[in-house]
Amino acid sequence: MQSPLQSVAKPALQQAIYVYEAPLRLWHWVNALAIVVLAVSGYFIGSPPPTLSGEASSHFLMGYIRFTHFAAGYILIVGFALRIYWAFAGNSHARQMFIPPVTSRAWWRDVLHEIRWYFFIAREPKKYEGHNPLATLTMHVAFLWGIIFMMVSGFALYGEGEGMGSWQYRLFSSWVIPLFGNSQNVHTWHHIGMWAIVCFVLVHVYAAVREDVMSRQSIVSTMISGWRQFRDDRPADD
Repeated sequence: MQSPLQSVAKPALQQAIYVYEAPLRLWHWVNALAIVVLAVSGYFIGSPPPTLSGEASSHFLMGYIRFTHFAAGYILIVGFALRIYWAFAGNSHARQMFIPPVTSRAWWRDVLHEIRWYFFIAREPKKYEGHNPLATLTMHVAFLWGIIFMMVSGFALYGEGEGMGSWQYRLFSSWVIPLFGNSQNVHTWHHIGMWAIVCFVLVHVYAAVREDVMSRQSIVSTMISGWRQFRDDRPADD
């Protein structure tokens, strides 16, 4: 098996490569669903819907929205913990997002090539077993650390509601809220983080579909079947 960070030299000799194992693919889709639920419920927590008619005691709408948000948050956190485990237990592709080879000059050259490719400057795509270098860098910086920030700030806000005796307050609220100045600032940055994740998801979906169409290698279906397929016999760039 070649390094997932090297271009596939002759796809004609290896038309399909098994890249993403089942636990990683399951995490990807569960994580995607959790993020959608968190974004929608988080939006309504920050911008509540109009008041319902009748007595307030007859409705529990915001309670259901908050419960949905917290439940999806715990699913995200448990899934993230299992994802860290699989980075060690899985194949080399499972570690790409966590350990980008930032000391490699060749890797940075490929990052620049991918930027040129996405801006329609480069004429030919390079082919990779796993994520391309630009995708690896983007997921590490924007997604990995963005999700960590959202989990930490989310726990800080949750702990504030649970009270000073809760473990969430002791582990997160006690230092995160003073770090940001006050609770409202944490709310604001958590809300901004939500929109940053939403933007990342939109770019991620666009890039995946674009590569599926233009780079002659499977991207979307690979996260379903686990297999990366190459659709022509032209050698990729070195």
